[in-house]
This record gives sequence, C-alpha cells and structure tokens, in this order.
Amino acid sequence: MAQQQLRWGILGTANIARQWLCPALQRSKNGYVAGVASRTLAKAEEFAAPYRGAKTYGDYEAMLADPDIDAIYIPLPNGSHVEWTLKCLEAGKHVLCEKPIALKADQIDALIEARDRTGKFAAEAFMIAHHPQWTRVRELIAEGAIGKLKHVQGAFSFFNDNMADIRNRPEDGGGALRDIGVYPVVSTRLATGAEPISVRSHIEWDNGIDATARATAEFPDFTMDFYVSMRMSLRQSMVFHGDKGFLTVLAPFNAGAYGESRIEIQMDNRSRWSESFTMADQYVNQFEAFYETAVNGAEYPCTLEFSKANQRMLDMVYEGEM
Repeated sequence: MAQQQLRWGILGTANIARQWLCPALQRSKNGYVAGVASRTLAKAEEFAAPYRGAKTYGDYEAMLADPDIDAIYIPLPNGSHVEWTLKCLEAGKHVLCEKPIALKADQIDALIEARDRTGKFAAEAFMIAHHPQWTRVRELIAEGAIGKLKHVQGAFSFFNDNMADIRNRPEDGGGALRDIGVYPVVSTRLATGAEPISVRSHIEWDNGIDATARATAEFPDFTMDFYVSMRMSLRQSMVFHGDKGFLTVLAPFNAGAYGESRIEIQMDNRSRWSESFTMADQYVNQFEAFYETAVNGAEYPCTLEFSKANQRMLDMVYEGEM
C-alpha cells in the first residue's frame, strides 16, 4: 500500500518557508510539516509553533538522522543548496530545494548521481511549473494561437538595497539573476521546450552581486530579451510575440500575490480574449506533484536534468557579459 502522506522536514527558517511553502504544504492533501530544524533550537521552536506535533531540532543533522522524516524542503542561502541537497539524499530523504539548486550547471551532476544511486527524488522548487496558466501558455503557443513565435520579452524586478539581506551578499550566492533571473528563463523554456543557442548580457554590479541584468538570447526559432533587477520598483511580465498576435502573462511568477492569474491574447485583427486561473495555488500543486513522483513514480515537469539546462542558460548570461 502506498504511503498516504509525506512527513516533511523544513531545513531552515527562511521567510519563504514561513510565508509561502509551509502554509501551502499544510493545505496539500498528501504532506504536512513534521519537523523544523534551525542552527538554534529556539528559532526552530518559534517557527514550528503553528504546526501541531512538529518536531524541532537545534541542528540540521539531527533532522536528517530522524527516521520519522520522509522529505526535506531546503530554503537555505543559495551557496548552501548543493551541499545540503546531497546530505539529504545521502540520509535517505527526498528533497525539494529552493532555486537556484546550484550556482553552476555542472554542480548538478553530483545531485543527479546521488538521486539515481539513493533512489530518492530531488527537485528544484520551480513552483510556476505547477501553475495551470503555464500549461495553457505552452498549449496555445504549440497550437499556433499567436501564429509563429518570433520573440519573448520578460521582466522581473523589486527594490531591495538592504546589504544585510542574503540576496545582497556575494558570499551567500546572492544576486538578481540567481534570485529572480531564473524565472524569465524557466518560463520561456517551459512554454516553448526550446534551449538557447547564444546569450549576450549587460550586468550592473553592486557590492559584489549582480543587482541588475539585461540579456538577449538567440533560440533556434525565436529571440528573447529580459531584464531583472533588485534596484527597481516591483514588476513582473512575460510576453510571447508571434506573427499573428501576442500573448501576455499578467502575473507570471507570483500568481495571485502580484496580481490576478490571467493570460491575455491580442490578435492582428484587434480581437482580444483572456483566460483566468483564480483558483490555482502553485505551491500546493508543487507539493502534490512532488508526492506523486516520489511515492508513485509520476512524471515531473522539472527534473534535475531540466534544472541543469536552466542553470546552463544562467551561466551563459554571466559569461555573455559585454
């Protein structure tokens, strides 16, 4: 008989886990918060307080050694992701790790090897891959709803100049590309199934991190440009431009929180139409899809191999700096 629920351990007390992932996990039908680990027991206890029955641990290794934990969610600083994903797999736990799961594409090879050897599932937390609006965008592009895709435009920005924040600390793997640049990249790849041929970029560095980046990419059948910034006001947008019309995703990454989950199509004949996805919860969907793969072997939309290709494009952005 298949296991009915995954008992999740939370490796760290970052705000993304507190505000988004753990509440979604509790709403999911096949998992729950079973433990919280922090470098100090007091932090773990404070974080775990809303989750009745959750164990607490004053160090990470203690949670990894607990047989009552089936899977680990990792919201640690970017520079720690490879190390702790490997440790979790070696401890016999499934792993969902926040993006970016690695700082370089070739670092993911070790994760793939450990996943295959241990038989435990590991994935990068690309929650947008589990939102139905992106399934629909992929379908519309494939069926030629906007004609032949010619160009993709993307933007993701927010303002954060707090140098104590891990996203502004180079020693923790900070920077706009690693924090939010992953999203224009992954959404384009999800929507088109295509991989870039070349990338050129311009990066504005601040305190050792890429605070703003602009990139232009050549794909086999279309072009793409996007910008990301941690020094500009809040904005999210993805536009797919064909030779018959264009498709806009209004809240492409933080659907619901940023704005309404809606896609709009405008055609050359000036006709317009839209589709909304107001009931979708991409974080809940992510945990439920993870369960189906880890327990039942279902296909997963963003495997470690998919993540390696995504990181490869980010590597190309850094390497293509003009």
